[in-house]
Amino acid sequence: MDALRVLVVDDELWIRSAVARDLSEYIVNIPDINESVRFVVDEAETGEEALEKIAAAPPDIVLLDLKLPGISGLDVLERAAGKHPDTVFVMVTAYASIETAVRATKSGAYDFLAKPFTPDELEHVVQKVARHIVIASRAKSLAEEQRKVRFQFISVLAHELKAPLNAIEGYVSAIIERSAGADQRIYDEMLLRCRTRTRFMRKLIIDLLDLTRLESGEKKRELVEVDLRAVAQAALETAAPDAAARSIALHVEGDAPVLLRADRSEMEIIFNNLVSNAVKYNKDGGVVKVRIARQDDKVHVSVSDTGIGMTPDEVQRLFQPFVRIKNDKTVGILGSGLGLTIIRKIAAMYEGDVSVDSEEGKGSVFNVFLRDAAPVAAP
Repeated sequence: MDALRVLVVDDELWIRSAVARDLSEYIVNIPDINESVRFVVDEAETGEEALEKIAAAPPDIVLLDLKLPGISGLDVLERAAGKHPDTVFVMVTAYASIETAVRATKSGAYDFLAKPFTPDELEHVVQKVARHIVIASRAKSLAEEQRKVRFQFISVLAHELKAPLNAIEGYVSAIIERSAGADQRIYDEMLLRCRTRTRFMRKLIIDLLDLTRLESGEKKRELVEVDLRAVAQAALETAAPDAAARSIALHVEGDAPVLLRADRSEMEIIFNNLVSNAVKYNKDGGVVKVRIARQDDKVHVSVSDTGIGMTPDEVQRLFQPFVRIKNDKTVGILGSGLGLTIIRKIAAMYEGDVSVDSEEGKGSVFNVFLRDAAPVAAP
């Protein structure tokens, strides 16, 4: 439970004591964010004393009487509000005119509490202020967290693009300068490596666009009855040239359609990523199998391979953005590290999830569970 610090500024002792007594036992519950707030109360008799206490340790809330001996509550407000933007000022007065209210509002007053006030009226105002402070603080923390995530994301992205760009630049310079000698086969191999790295960068950009569209909610979805077996077959056909070059067999079990109410492009992303990974991380002469079955109100998609597999520690890290398994068996295998993150986000849109069972040296099985998408509400 958080505690908000309240400074009561009033020249009447009984008012300060009453407020302190009431708020010391008062708790504000904020169900929206599942949080509760209590209050720690301090007191000041004059405006001068209030300014000293605010300067020394800015409180969260100031209950500020308008009429004070010496400088007025408005003077305190005008001197302190600009210097302490996180402190919320509530003016307490029995003499507020329209002009005074306008001046106080322009100077930074958040609310007003008319004298004489009841405990219920005090608690109502304090509750409103506490809710404002806590939600603003939570929003500020979230914004800071998002800023850090964006920075980390851009840093990782820059790193992922820097390596292939450096390699391409090096190969192109060697080709232009003919620094590798007169054997054309060497330069042909450099060009092939350049093409491999440009394909990697293209895949990275496509995955980033997919991820951005999903997270922003700007991707227009067209929900129809999709035959997942047909989508899986198309994904296998796309992967067939790479699989054939390494004698990897591709299979979809069964012939009957398996229908799911879904956006076809989202299903294509799932199957293309899973099948592509199953081929890339397979062994030469291996097998990729796709199984699709409806189980009551959900569909189970399974893509298995007979590849290099993963350790338990590698499995734990697998679904984090930009994570690729790097060991002596994966050298030369390029990927964005975003495919599985995207699959998990899509699965969540269908009230589902994705998991993996893997054994090092024996292969992996990726399981995706999906439910029919709910109809889109009419605007």
